[in-house]
Amino acid sequence: MNKKVCLIIPAFNEEGNIRMIAAAVEAAFKPLPYDHYIIFVDDGSTDGTLAVIQQLCAENDRTRYISFSRNHGHQVALKAGIDHSDADCSITMDSDLQHPADLLPVMLNKWEQGYEVVYSIRTEQGQLPFFKKISSALFYKLLSKLSNIELENGSADFRLLDKKVTYQLKQITENDIFLRGLVKWMGFKQVAVSYKAGTRYSGNSKYSYKKMMLLALQGITSFSTKPLYVAIYIGFAFSLLSLLYIPYAIYSYWLGHVVSGWASLIVTVTFLGGLQLIILGIIGLYLGKLFMQSKGRPLYIVDQTNLQ
Repeated sequence: MNKKVCLIIPAFNEEGNIRMIAAAVEAAFKPLPYDHYIIFVDDGSTDGTLAVIQQLCAENDRTRYISFSRNHGHQVALKAGIDHSDADCSITMDSDLQHPADLLPVMLNKWEQGYEVVYSIRTEQGQLPFFKKISSALFYKLLSKLSNIELENGSADFRLLDKKVTYQLKQITENDIFLRGLVKWMGFKQVAVSYKAGTRYSGNSKYSYKKMMLLALQGITSFSTKPLYVAIYIGFAFSLLSLLYIPYAIYSYWLGHVVSGWASLIVTVTFLGGLQLIILGIIGLYLGKLFMQSKGRPLYIVDQTNLQ
């Protein structure tokens, strides 16, 4: 009996790409000795994405779908696909064709060699905007410094997961899901494969700079409490520096000099006030995560599906 492979493909307003990515997957699996099926996760699309997926499901019994009641986000969509996979291994990939389907046989070959996680690293960064390249590199450096996991620059959500890995992921009920870090944190036998990103076939990228910033904050705060320690160190440092004003004030008093410099005083107070707000924001971010987790709400709500 052939091993079963599940392809998990989230989609948000990708009606022009659905048929293309499905065809690319089918072409990649045609010479391979695996039973496979695709789970499209419609992440609350407002265009015709769901209609295209449903039509594709009617034409191909290897295509299935989950449709959310609203947009829950890319990471949650991936988690939903993993939750509904019953295959020997699952492969997550984007629907915009930037994750090349011709890398699938390479991933499956690594899996057959005994690797339980095969993750991908984007090696060609030339097409990315300058700011995105710099911010991406900075994020991975910060995450590595502030947490106990090591993520390579260019790591993507294009990965293969053995069924024992997906089983463990199904047990996780975190409110803020950051799968790149979570899979790395889990361990198992992992190996990286590199790829050159393809060209988006249709539409525009849905990852704005705001979304990337939120994902970065989510990733750092999900795997480390070191920002809290950094806030404490900064507080101590500036408290010690403030003690230097005491000898200056005593010296000025004994010499009869009027303590002047209102401008510098206002700048100092404003700076320290802003610093306090940043530190309170860091603490509040962690408290907010605890608050949301304590509610026990489901990570996503499924509106429609053809999965049994």
